[in-house]
This record gives sequence, structure tokens and C-alpha cells, in this order.
Amino acid sequence: MSAQKGFDNGMITAEKWQAIIENDAAYNDLFFYAVKTTGIFCKPSCKSRVPKKDNVRIFQSAEEALAANFRPCKRCMPTEPNLPDQEWIHSITNFINKNYHSKLTLETLAEISHGSPYHLQRTFKKVKGMTPVEYIQDVRIIKAKELLIKSDRAVTEISRMVGIPNTPYFITLYKKKTGETPAQYRQSKCNTEESESEITD
Repeated sequence: MSAQKGFDNGMITAEKWQAIIENDAAYNDLFFYAVKTTGIFCKPSCKSRVPKKDNVRIFQSAEEALAANFRPCKRCMPTEPNLPDQEWIHSITNFINKNYHSKLTLETLAEISHGSPYHLQRTFKKVKGMTPVEYIQDVRIIKAKELLIKSDRAVTEISRMVGIPNTPYFITLYKKKTGETPAQYRQSKCNTEESESEITD
């Protein structure tokens, strides 16, 4: 009862403060928070710097915050509707597909998608049937396969090009995912092409 009363009065409960600190996207539909000193309001998942607790005011809707003369944050865009899980995860996989060669962590993905690492991990696995890290690994291995077949670049260089600068780790991961080392895969493909060429000739 006291938590509900505090909520209605624009005060903050321990649970909601924790959600703000952790940028927990699971709370995005439940409340918004405004910062009195800046005049801006945000979603709980916003990655802006954590404000002082005394300066925070809670609202049940974006409309309430606007009516109290707070402006929407340009970073988390609290007046925009939250994407459905499928669309949200699709936007993240698109980012991975375009940036697989860069350093990607769960924290990086959470930041660019305005969610918490925990919520992202859970939702990604529910939608894709695998974790974000597993998806990143699969994309990198697919790209590595293409480079091994279509170029004569060294394995060390290909490893770097697909975002895995540690070559021994890359070779281990490649074998785990495909059953062959990069060198074995390249050789087997060359042998297959040679055999097909002989049959054609």
C-alpha cells in the first residue's frame, strides 16, 4: 500500500530506483522517471547518467510527465512506443550483421538498443533460440567461411577481419562450430572444386 501511495505521489520506490540504476527495459511499460534539475523525463532503460535519487520523480505515463512540463529525453525517446520483441531483436541482429568485425559485447548491444543486458539476453534467446554471443559467433564463422573460400588470405588475417583478433581462439571456435579447422575447411573445399573440375573436363 505504501509503495502504491509513493508511486502516485511521484516518489520513488526501491524497486523502481534499482530499475533505473540497471537500465532495466523490463520496466519500460510500467513507469517513467523525470529529473527535476534537468527538466527531462526518460524510460527506465535510458543509458543517460544516473541522476541523484532526490532529484527523481516517477510518472505512470509519458503524458503525465509532459503535463508536468518535463521534456522527453532525446536519447531514449520515451514518447515513442516500445518495439515488439521480434522487431527489437531484429534491429539488434541487423546491427550485429553489419558490425561483426568490431568488438561486440552484451553490454554494447544493450546500450545501442536501449535495454539492460539481462533483458536483452533473455529476450534474444526467446526470439532466436540462442544467446547474442552465440549469434555473433555464428555470423563471424559464416563470414570466415566466405573469406576462406573466396580469398587466399592467411587465417590470422581472416581471424582479425571477422572480429576475433585472437587467432588460436578463432581456430578453436571454428572447429567447434564446423568440425574442421579453417585450414582443413579451405583444403577440403579446394579438393572438392578440383574433383568437380576434373569431372567436367
